[in-house]
Amino acid sequence: MYKACKFCGSLSLISFEATERMFGMGGSFSYSECADCRSIQLDEVPPNLGDYYSQSGYYSFLPLVQSGLARRIFKQVRMSLLLTTKSKAFEPKEYGYWLKKLAPTFHSKIADVGCGNGQLLYELFASGYTDLHGFDPFMKQNLTVNPSLHLWKKGIEESENTFDLIMLHHAFEHMENPMEALQACYDKLNPGGRLLIRTPVADAAIWKEKREFWVQLDAPRHLIIPSISGFEIVSKSIGFNLDEVLFDSTAFQFWGTELYERGISLHKKSAHDVFSQKEIESLEKKALRYNKEGKGDQVCFFLSKAD
Repeated sequence: MYKACKFCGSLSLISFEATERMFGMGGSFSYSECADCRSIQLDEVPPNLGDYYSQSGYYSFLPLVQSGLARRIFKQVRMSLLLTTKSKAFEPKEYGYWLKKLAPTFHSKIADVGCGNGQLLYELFASGYTDLHGFDPFMKQNLTVNPSLHLWKKGIEESENTFDLIMLHHAFEHMENPMEALQACYDKLNPGGRLLIRTPVADAAIWKEKREFWVQLDAPRHLIIPSISGFEIVSKSIGFNLDEVLFDSTAFQFWGTELYERGISLHKKSAHDVFSQKEIESLEKKALRYNKEGKGDQVCFFLSKAD
């Protein structure tokens, strides 16, 4: 079968086998690592791929956790202060560090691709944003949460709208064709628009050390895992400017991988079941160090479309 790297086009590919470990389902899946750009791709998508998402605990479509009026006022004040001052003191833990770099206005049209139940978009609504759209073909049906927040059961390429900001939070690695995914985002961005992609990367030291036990290899759900150089090649070929790469990996890369090395599935154990609080804190510090050294296992790619 003819194979080429989906990121740089190289024909020099290194084959390896991986197994499903999150739920302990097993099976053998053939992957290829590019000898040139070092990106990773699944050789053939299983026809029953949906079975690997149907296990309890992987794909979350739980009801939205909504905020009362007082809490929304607090979040709106906090967001205004964050965007004005860029101070870490006002960062929401889960999203402040990347949102302040993007700095969308409260009336920016924002899309989240692979939005799940839309919780992140809801937090943006509660913080004052007024034009929010989520896209996920796996949700049950379209849903208008409120006049500011709409969730769509489809891909963004099917949308009639264009956007000022498009986000993919750990959705990119679940897409089979990186060029098609990025092209769809490019086509749906307004001139001067921004694209945020958060994804595992093959530059990770933990991948180089542990190979098939790396927790974010996540066979067979992760269809592609770019290297930074591979991602830069494919994104620039479409017309994007790659403005910044920010490493944001966590201790999960270490304790999740160690669980797999011990033959333990993630759905059976958590970090606190196996490691002491002191050990977890040590791993978090190690993750921060890896991020500073550019060898963590996930990044934020900040891209822009020319005016």
